[in-house]
Amino acid sequence: MPEKCSARTKKWTRKEIRDLDVKITFMEGVVRRDPKYVEALQILGDHYTQRGKYDHSLKVDQQLSRLEPRNPLVYYNLACSYSLNRDFDLAAAALEKALTLGYRDFKWLARDPDLRPLRKHPSFRHIEDKIRKMKVKVL
Repeated sequence: MPEKCSARTKKWTRKEIRDLDVKITFMEGVVRRDPKYVEALQILGDHYTQRGKYDHSLKVDQQLSRLEPRNPLVYYNLACSYSLNRDFDLAAAALEKALTLGYRDFKWLARDPDLRPLRKHPSFRHIEDKIRKMKVKVL
């Protein structure tokens, strides 16, 4: 599962926005027909995030977490969605679960723009401590 594209990676042209809206509409139709189609949900969630529809992306990521309860990347993306929606306690809990399940891309975690709001929040300190301990065990 690819990591969710950051909502802030680039400036969108009108054509790109229109094209993204068409992709969203198409993927919504696919997901309506098969609500358990994980790959379609992942793409839809990514498109919602790119479009700045964070509340929609959050709902998709919550659904994915029910469908893929042992997937660390699902919980990482759920943490991103909670962070973008400014729900920092739930973002921290989802990120901790991602780490518990095996998420280890610490470099991306440290610079992912979707997690920037969470990294500024006091609840992130506990996660930083947990990551430091993990890195020591890895060495």
